[in-house]
Amino acid sequence: MVEKVYISYNNVHKLCQEAAETIKDFNPNLMVAIGGGGFIPARILRTFLKQPGSKNIPIQAIGLSLYEQLGDDTVVEAVGHEVVRTQWLDFSSEHTMDLIGKRILIVDEVDDTRTTLHYAVSELEKDVRAQAERLGRSAEETKFFVFVLHNKDKPKRAELPEDMMREGRYLAARTLPDLWIAYPWEAPDIEEHTANAVSQGNN
Repeated sequence: MVEKVYISYNNVHKLCQEAAETIKDFNPNLMVAIGGGGFIPARILRTFLKQPGSKNIPIQAIGLSLYEQLGDDTVVEAVGHEVVRTQWLDFSSEHTMDLIGKRILIVDEVDDTRTTLHYAVSELEKDVRAQAERLGRSAEETKFFVFVLHNKDKPKRAELPEDMMREGRYLAARTLPDLWIAYPWEAPDIEEHTANAVSQGNN
């Protein structure tokens, strides 16, 4: 049986508070939360990243799922194969979210195979290039920073941009062995879940 690591809401809160001290140097002005695991950390981070007298950092949501194509043309949800968009930013209207020239913080809960993070960064970079070319703003620099609560210490199936890694624009609050990480928002019984997290020292 795979060992399960229980993470409490308190622990998530503390990890976000700790990470915010590093992320402040990046000074993001937009967050993109990868659903569903990135939603809660993004909201907590916004509290700790807010500067006195400044507006809250806007949070946009994208949804991605990993699917596996079976031999009989059946598609099932799986861990670590083809990434499929289930929700994305709307670039089709006059009120389109402007990504050009922004410092964008991408938030997810876990870096497992890195497939989802790779897809999110590469597709958002493509969107920015397309927007910039269409609007004649290609000279404006857009930067991305990736934050995850946990990085699993395992071989990755995809990579993040070399300049992102070189410049320290990737941050995992903690790196863990390749174990099953149980987050509180997935718990059917939060009291039992929290007790398990406390017993493991993850509160």
